[in-house]
Amino acid sequence: MSESGPDDDVPIVVPAPVAPGAATYPSDLERDVAISRGDEVHLRPIRPTDGVGLVEFHRGLSDRSVYRRFFFVHPTLSTPEVEHFTHVDYTDRLALVAEDDGRIVAVGRYERSPGTTEAEVAFVVTDGYQGRGIATVLLAQLAEAASARGITEFTAQTLAENHAMLAVFRGSGFPVTTVMEYDTVNVRFPIGPGFTTGADLL
Repeated sequence: MSESGPDDDVPIVVPAPVAPGAATYPSDLERDVAISRGDEVHLRPIRPTDGVGLVEFHRGLSDRSVYRRFFFVHPTLSTPEVEHFTHVDYTDRLALVAEDDGRIVAVGRYERSPGTTEAEVAFVVTDGYQGRGIATVLLAQLAEAASARGITEFTAQTLAENHAMLAVFRGSGFPVTTVMEYDTVNVRFPIGPGFTTGADLL
């Protein structure tokens, strides 16, 4: 549960307990992964208690990174957004966070289109960690998890000027197709065994 403070729109996030009968946390998706410069980050599924960390992560993004993720100026996550982003069922909706020294530095997620075997995938990496391979790692891990949960295809939408993210998709090893619509690019590709990811250019 969270609420807005009296003097501003910044949500005050109180860690939410996992309700009885809630989706089982998939601890098998936790792992340490290597990124460039000889460093490692810890990859794990998001938890309902990650609200405070997610707000701080978003607050630390540059305006450009926020715009590339949301397609509009969005400096602060709202309370409903925090609730939605941190409460997933780990099957049709899954989010993975990358942590360095306990701090969230990247988030990748997919959300299945109801009644289909396709899901939309999205990423955001904090500015100081861009270009270090995190986006490709997140894509690979999300694809593996999604495939195991009956999803066969990923879709994504990115700004046409976001060449780095497009390069991540095109260099992933998946057979990517793209369709240009005004200033955005719609991306689509099948996922599953037999595909490998390439170098991350983000």
